[in-house]
Amino acid sequence: MPAASFIKPPKRGAASDRKFVTALARGLEVLRCFGPRDRWLANQEIAKRTGLAKPTVSRLAYTLMRLGHLRYSESLNKYALGSAAISLGFSALGQMDIRRIARPLMQELSEYTKAAVHLAVNDRLSMIVIDTYRNSGSFVIDIGSRIPIATTSIGRAYMCALPPAERRKILGEIRQAHQVEWSQLRKRFAQAFGDYEEYGYCFGLGDWRREVHGIAAPLVQSDGSEPVVFGCSGAAFQLEPEVLKRDIGPRLLALVGNVRSALASD
Repeated sequence: MPAASFIKPPKRGAASDRKFVTALARGLEVLRCFGPRDRWLANQEIAKRTGLAKPTVSRLAYTLMRLGHLRYSESLNKYALGSAAISLGFSALGQMDIRRIARPLMQELSEYTKAAVHLAVNDRLSMIVIDTYRNSGSFVIDIGSRIPIATTSIGRAYMCALPPAERRKILGEIRQAHQVEWSQLRKRFAQAFGDYEEYGYCFGLGDWRREVHGIAAPLVQSDGSEPVVFGCSGAAFQLEPEVLKRDIGPRLLALVGNVRSALASD
């Protein structure tokens, strides 16, 4: 998992943010450091990922451990997510009706394509997979996996669904985070916006991982919630561009339309 980008809160006492609790924000940044592949993290690694001073991290981690959000291994001198944090995550997932509605449709598409089908939501410059279906031979992205906006079809589809001002803001953040690759990334986003206008979905053809091709389409929810994205990914030799465009793309759009209709009538 890439280092978390710690967002500095406003200065204490700032008139525009008197309700902002800096200590709470810092504690949540510590929890955000843990991804699916980060079972144990030491204070030094947490400090590096958050940009916080190590003594601050030590106090925050200890407090979170006392509250059950982290657990501590004396033999490793490291922390892992605790039961309280896990409970919060599963509670949030359980409240998402879209997962319940989409599951049979995602499973059906996965079985047809022999590839993986994902549902993802945004988290800063990443997308978080909140549900996935795959067969034994398909590309593995687990629930909770964090994938980049900049180089994936899922991330590009999310960007396509945003209002122009929000899109420009995130593009600016991506440009700052990926200065060396920005010229190429800008071209890829321009292509994605064009593809979305023409087809309703976006492609990712080996940009994130050379051996993986993907296609994704966003769902803008009527209740004002942030867009969610459905994607299908698999081996590049299996999901050739013409197959994605001619066959899987229309099926993915049908899935999105069916989920939208079911949500409206639920």
